[in-house]
Amino acid sequence: MQTQDLVTLVPWTFIIQIINLFIQVYFIKKFLFKPINEILEKRKNLADKEITEAREARSEADSLKEQYEDSLTNAHAEAAKIVSDAQKEAENKAETLVREAEQQAAAIKAKATADIEQEKKKAINEAKDEIGGLAMEIAGKVVEKEINESDHRKLIDDFINKVGA
Repeated sequence: MQTQDLVTLVPWTFIIQIINLFIQVYFIKKFLFKPINEILEKRKNLADKEITEAREARSEADSLKEQYEDSLTNAHAEAAKIVSDAQKEAENKAETLVREAEQQAAAIKAKATADIEQEKKKAINEAKDEIGGLAMEIAGKVVEKEINESDHRKLIDDFINKVGA
């Protein structure tokens, strides 16, 4: 009875199996792993590119936000300055208008005073003439004599001085 070996090692079969294994590994590596690795590398590069673009977009958005905030702050400051300048200008105009009004009022008052003084002199002169005429009539009737012009003026002046005092 002959026993059969369960595990036998035939050298030529072993070598062919090893060569077969290397050939299979080569084909798997060339036709399976290489394309899969290329696809994975492309996906990785695409993901890295998208992440980089997202970071750039975020940094750009942050810089735009800072520029917006700066311009908003500048706009508020400029608006406050414009309001302040407008208030100062309004105050200056108001002061100018008040000064002009005061000058006009003073001019009107001075003119009114001059007019009053002139009317007063005019009224006094008219009163002198009228009083002089009346005094002449009265004096003529009382004295019943004729008075010359110089005597007439003297009587008028004396009468006005007494009435004026």
